[in-house]
Amino acid sequence: MEKITNFDQLTSHLSQLGKRKRVAVVCASDSSTQNAVAKAIREGFAEAVFVGRKSDVEGNEEIQSVAQWVDYIDIDDIDEAARAAVRLVREGKADILMKGLINTDNLLRAVLNKEAGILPKGNALTHITASYIPGFPRMLFFTDAAVIPYPTHEQRVEQVRYVAKLCRDFGIAEPKISLIHCTEKPNGKFFPFTERYAEIISQAEAGDFGPCVVDGPLDLKTSCCKESLDKKGIHSTLDGQADALVFPDIEAGNVFYKTITLFANAETAGMLAGTLAPVVLTSRSDSLACKYCSLAVAAINA
Repeated sequence: MEKITNFDQLTSHLSQLGKRKRVAVVCASDSSTQNAVAKAIREGFAEAVFVGRKSDVEGNEEIQSVAQWVDYIDIDDIDEAARAAVRLVREGKADILMKGLINTDNLLRAVLNKEAGILPKGNALTHITASYIPGFPRMLFFTDAAVIPYPTHEQRVEQVRYVAKLCRDFGIAEPKISLIHCTEKPNGKFFPFTERYAEIISQAEAGDFGPCVVDGPLDLKTSCCKESLDKKGIHSTLDGQADALVFPDIEAGNVFYKTITLFANAETAGMLAGTLAPVVLTSRSDSLACKYCSLAVAAINA
């Protein structure tokens, strides 16, 4: 598979595959969600079941134009709708779960339900962002900007596993993954978790995450810029060519996310990983383009 380097290539690749992923869309009362789903259907990589108030969706002309690929489960109550959509995933009747105009807490309550949810025991729920930054030579993936405040060692291991898989889904045969920090040396006194980065690197070398290269701690510049790495005289197996960044905590990840979108005009798409199926969890205020690209990222990962 040829490496995908931007979102246009991603959607073109999905269209050429000719395989539709079934998307359970929860409470799609907003036009941006409806139109993003309709666009994915027209591009040939999705079909949809809208779970929630049918009357909120069926009048949309974009949805009407792809009606043959659309089903409805008419439910007024938002919590009941969330549970019904999650049930579709559990029963193998949906490949992707997508958030519409519903509070994240309401949807996650159904996703994380111990008896009826879709997070297998032992899995970590985390958020992965795929980004295209104008002027940067490759797509950049990172975790976690939205879900885990301060990852445990076990959660960080799973973050590496999930982001490595997503990179390979994009055609990166052996993704280079950086364990990000403000220092290039483990510091047991101030940042004790960095001492266990060596364990994650050893797991990668042993093949626990599939084909990939992991190194760290490294700062952002030395991870992504060979010139910076060389100037500092640092040897790294990533060689300044990181494809993915694993941030130490949500504060660092979220600041990076907001920085690249505001100052670098980055295009971003995100999803939840660790669940039985990818979960598109965009903000209710996100644009149609962001929701569409997030759906495409989930579709290639599903």
